[in-house]
Amino acid sequence: MALDRTTVVTAALELLDEAGLDKLTMRKVAERLGVQLNTVYWHASSKPRLLELMADAMLEGCADDPLPEPWDERARTLAHRYRAALLARRDGARVVTGTYVAEEHTLRLADALAGAFLSGGHSPAEAGWRTWSLVYFTLGLTQEEQAAGDLGGLAQLLRAAADERYPSVAAVAQHVGDFEHRFRHGIGLIISGPETTP
Repeated sequence: MALDRTTVVTAALELLDEAGLDKLTMRKVAERLGVQLNTVYWHASSKPRLLELMADAMLEGCADDPLPEPWDERARTLAHRYRAALLARRDGARVVTGTYVAEEHTLRLADALAGAFLSGGHSPAEAGWRTWSLVYFTLGLTQEEQAAGDLGGLAQLLRAAADERYPSVAAVAQHVGDFEHRFRHGIGLIISGPETTP
């Protein structure tokens, strides 16, 4: 069977959705495709490399037009698309975490985000810091959101917060599960906050 890299990555993403990241192996990708393991390794030299390719494939279309003209709305739109792409796949944020992808879709998204901040009159350093802050905030919050449903961690936090020893945590804990508002608030701070100086 003749395969290309796209077919291998697509099979891996399908397995990810079915079984989750912890059960994704190169061998299972090969079995799904009905090929020898070395055929998969020909297209992705290791599991970390496969994860990079999967992470990049998940971001396909995130930087596509149409995008709003105002720089701040463009940045918000790109952040929302990034989060949606991560949420669209089981363990999507975990796949991206820890990868250093230098592939087309990832670079296009980074370029569009940095370009939005540069268009807003930010210095290259500031544009870079805001781009990375937005990416890592979105990635971290989405990873927490995806894990919350599987682990019951939010319920555990809310029970622990009821302890009178932590009154400040108790006061804010009820808002921790509102991921949509947390996301909008966070990106608003990153996009609209005052410029910093090194």
